[in-house]
Amino acid sequence: MNEVRWMAAAGAGSWLAATAAGGGQAGAEVLLGMLGPLAAVIVSWVVAERTYRADPGRLTAVMVMAFAAKMMFFGAYVAFVLKVLAFRPIPFVASFTGHLIGLYGMEALYLRRLFIRGTL
Repeated sequence: MNEVRWMAAAGAGSWLAATAAGGGQAGAEVLLGMLGPLAAVIVSWVVAERTYRADPGRLTAVMVMAFAAKMMFFGAYVAFVLKVLAFRPIPFVASFTGHLIGLYGMEALYLRRLFIRGTL
């Protein structure tokens, strides 16, 4: 679970840095842009790690199903933030995209490490 803490710390740290750099004007948009990807990557990591430890052969099928669920989640999440909450799109989309790429990059490195340790 140390990986979850690192991903949460990276998300929170980048949100704080972006909010401080922007003078706090886009703090809410940047926060919401970080929360969706952070929630998805934490759930995805926990499910992937548990599946791999229980039965590595099932991991690909689980990850394909998780990908489909994340596509639906992200579509609904972005629509909710932009249409229902009516937040400004530019800071939200920039934050969402940056956090999505960064956090999934972290997850990929953690998966790589899990696979390497699993084969030793």
